[in-house]
Amino acid sequence: MKKLIIILICSFSINTYSQEITTYYLIRHAEKDRKDISDSNPALTAQGQKRAERWSEIFKHINFDAVYSTDYRRTISTAKPTAEARQLEIQFYNPRTLYSEDFKKETLGKTILVVGHSNTTPEFVNAIIGENRYEQINDNNNANIYIVTVMNGIATSTLLSL
Repeated sequence: MKKLIIILICSFSINTYSQEITTYYLIRHAEKDRKDISDSNPALTAQGQKRAERWSEIFKHINFDAVYSTDYRRTISTAKPTAEARQLEIQFYNPRTLYSEDFKKETLGKTILVVGHSNTTPEFVNAIIGENRYEQINDNNNANIYIVTVMNGIATSTLLSL
């Protein structure tokens, strides 16, 4: 009986430690330039550039394996300081195919930063966690950070606002 208990404990410990833990940090792009309302791909404002640098500072102790962004100037500019600080190239994702099977496989067991938009960021989180918990971000809010951890196929999430 004692041997069986030891075997079960060891087996449980090995299974627990061998599980892949995936962590996603999802943010919306920083403040965009709204001067030209016809510009569908605006740059960041000076305040937005400062926020992008601040995100890099906030994330300085997180060892990202990859940084993902949509292919827009405002999201790329938001991701850039964090990616450069870690010598990572920004990878692009399609905001129309959030959390695809390929994305799941590519990011399994890694720590990932994803930069998106007021609508795609909460949609992305909802796709990962498998429920419709988060609504679109208010257009004047560039300070949310969603932290999602996936282990054994179970996702948990936290929303912080800086």
